[in-house]
Amino acid sequence: MVEANTSGKNGDKRTGGIAWAGSLVGSENPNNLGYRYSNPLKRYKMATTNGDDDGNGPEFPSNVVVQFSNRQGEELASSMDVPTESSVDDLQALVHSLLQGMDDNDDSSAAKRIPYSFYAKIKRENGVLDEVEITSSILEFLKEHKDVSTEMTLELTYQPLAIFKVRPITRCTSTMPGHTEAILHVSFSPDGQQLASGGGDTTVRFWDLNTSLPKATCKQHTDHVLCTAWSPDGKYFASADKRGTLILWNPNQRGRSNQQKAESTAEEETVIGATNAKKKIPNASEPVWVKAKAHSQYVSSLAWEPLHLNQGRGERLVTSSKDGTCKIWNVRTRQCLITLSGHTDAVEAVKWGGEGFLYTASRDRTIKVWTAKEGDVLGKLVRTLKGHGHRVNTLALSSDYVCRTGPYDFAPSGRPQRSFDGMDEDATRKAKYQAALERYQAFRDQQDGGHQERLVSGSDDYTLFLWHPMSDKHPIKRLTGHQQAVNHIQFSPDGRYFASASFDKKVKIWNGYSGDFLSTLTGHVGAVYQVAWSSDSRFLVSASKDSTAKLWDVSSGKAAKATLPGHADEVYALDWSPNGASVATGSKDRTIKIWKH
Repeated sequence: MVEANTSGKNGDKRTGGIAWAGSLVGSENPNNLGYRYSNPLKRYKMATTNGDDDGNGPEFPSNVVVQFSNRQGEELASSMDVPTESSVDDLQALVHSLLQGMDDNDDSSAAKRIPYSFYAKIKRENGVLDEVEITSSILEFLKEHKDVSTEMTLELTYQPLAIFKVRPITRCTSTMPGHTEAILHVSFSPDGQQLASGGGDTTVRFWDLNTSLPKATCKQHTDHVLCTAWSPDGKYFASADKRGTLILWNPNQRGRSNQQKAESTAEEETVIGATNAKKKIPNASEPVWVKAKAHSQYVSSLAWEPLHLNQGRGERLVTSSKDGTCKIWNVRTRQCLITLSGHTDAVEAVKWGGEGFLYTASRDRTIKVWTAKEGDVLGKLVRTLKGHGHRVNTLALSSDYVCRTGPYDFAPSGRPQRSFDGMDEDATRKAKYQAALERYQAFRDQQDGGHQERLVSGSDDYTLFLWHPMSDKHPIKRLTGHQQAVNHIQFSPDGRYFASASFDKKVKIWNGYSGDFLSTLTGHVGAVYQVAWSSDSRFLVSASKDSTAKLWDVSSGKAAKATLPGHADEVYALDWSPNGASVATGSKDRTIKIWKH
């Protein structure tokens, strides 16, 4: 471990009084960072082994001046000379030492356990400034990016690394038939342990991922199931259809006896446990609540309130519709709390943001921002975002992943790190709320430029807009490049990038903070309908009209890492499990496929 003087005699508390390259002396282990920096022979070897073999001297200097900063732009100590051959492990050891020197109360053993990734700024061929991850060493980075000047300070941004790296999916492990029409939606539960699907055959199905067999088939819808959403605590699953019906399910509900099943009767609106309905104990295939005619026309989108808001009650849900309205529902009281009626045409998408605002996108070419936080006036219009020249099809938030997964972090095994078993209902709610709040706050702290939530909108006008919707009605940037309508957008889980899918057969990657264009992923021969990121933000998968899904290594920005064939028709539905273990695709061919490493 690097030893640093933290007494403040030779420097202030912020830098830990580090006298670089002079007083850093560690153990005699040559792999120790302090040893490498203080041992003259080691430094000499490092200075002479990275050059050419013709005796003309080193290709790169033995040391470079490095300035470490976190995602908020806060500098960690002063700039310092660092050996060019420093590996990522060396940089991590150095950052750990510097952080410990800044805080006398820091738990050094805990700090050591936090892995970091490091990013250096480079200029792309198109002149756009971007960040590139240092994956092996500074030397290898400089060899790959020879336009980076070693005479200037190398600015390295450090950020906590994903707890585990997702392995790229490469093979189909199961094909699950059952639906009798096209599959329009597939989605994994927040804990990654369950899968749900909805389609044109009017059914919702819950699948056992261990056996690849349906766990429950739900037949209460009477028209195409157009949108679905899991509650962030995984307790409920909501679905809505073309006739405007909203249904709430509990996939974890135990079954009933045959006698109870025989006694049940169909009702237009069923409220399980309410005073005006027969008391029943539903199983997973029976609804908890059916709201017929929740909207007068089809429901286009669903969004749950994030679990870290409203004390983790997880009881509010918002729906959007072709009828031009959005409605906020309380699923516990089975009431519509308010109808949002500011749009003048169909509402295509709705998002419930991590800061307590609702965002709605419409065919009227606008996006509206509404209050929805506990303590605020519910449904008050905050601002209208204008700029698109045609209907707005899709929205994405930088906080989507952390809000979707609520209290769940994952171990390398793919299982949730925290268990909420063995608690009563109230204790479970409080524990999940606290976990979700901690995860969201940690996510906010890692974001550049403060804690502003970012929104991206995609339109039939072929463009995207990047917004700071909570504070500004003007966009950060208008993004052009697609040659046909934008179908879908999704932020990477770490918020650093977002990907857009278009009818022009292309996927584009953009900087999540500035909106700068980074790369175009080409390979599909049909329209691209959806994209999904891996939980560690390293890979992207896309679904297309050409009957395939493709896996991309985003860091390379090159050809597809793998093509996932097997479907016999267009691939409409796609999701990557939050635990990183599986990808699910749903097709017009009426099958679901599960893909794994």
